[in-house]
Amino acid sequence: MTWSHPTALIAEDEPLLTEALARMLARAWPELQVVAQARNGREAVRLFEEQLPDVCFLDIHMPGLSGVEAARRIGRRAHVVFVTAHDQYALQAFATGALDYLMKPVEPGRLDDTVARLKERLRQAQPAINTDELIGQLAERLGRGGDAGSLRWIRAQVGPTVKLIPTDSVDYLRSDAKYTRVAYHDEDGRPGEALVRAPIKELLAQLDPRCFAQVHRSVVVNLRAVDHLKRLDGDSGEIHLRHRDEVLPVSRSHLHLFRQM
Repeated sequence: MTWSHPTALIAEDEPLLTEALARMLARAWPELQVVAQARNGREAVRLFEEQLPDVCFLDIHMPGLSGVEAARRIGRRAHVVFVTAHDQYALQAFATGALDYLMKPVEPGRLDDTVARLKERLRQAQPAINTDELIGQLAERLGRGGDAGSLRWIRAQVGPTVKLIPTDSVDYLRSDAKYTRVAYHDEDGRPGEALVRAPIKELLAQLDPRCFAQVHRSVVVNLRAVDHLKRLDGDSGEIHLRHRDEVLPVSRSHLHLFRQM
């Protein structure tokens, strides 16, 4: 494929985000043809082998096979751009400029910079960057989880739309049958709620443990959103929040988190 008629693959487990990135690419790079869209890493590798696109936009966190592992299998056969909501991944490999990455939500200006670099590499027929060592570092971080893999944004359903909620704005999470209810506040402190199609246990594993704590079997709270704790009889308690009127239960087994309050 010549540099003037480049092709691309987008791998993202959220269809609405795939569509949004495809629209932004059509604006920023009209000559680019998106020849494949994948919902997970394994599908991304399969479609890559079928289409052999010039560029791959890979979400880091995907079910089954991560974007990092997919990039390892693709190797230097394509220029890889990671798309991530986890800014911690940028600390080493991305900060060196050796890897291309886009933060969610993708900003048009940042995408324009990435497109310009990709165009130049394709124009000069430069091979994809040899990033085996750096991708190995990312894979190691991905496997460790914890702070290095903490969520920066939560994709949640708000009415008919999907909203990207900064985790800093989340006040608490509450289990709601097969969903998790996300209570958050906007820049002006106004409260809002949204639903996530994931169990609370799965979300807790991806959140920064220094900020988020489980205080009840059905409740996870952002410790920065806590105004005060009221101790109750029976070795339990209740949390009062800064931005909301709701009162959250604290079970006896989790009361130790607030001994200093």
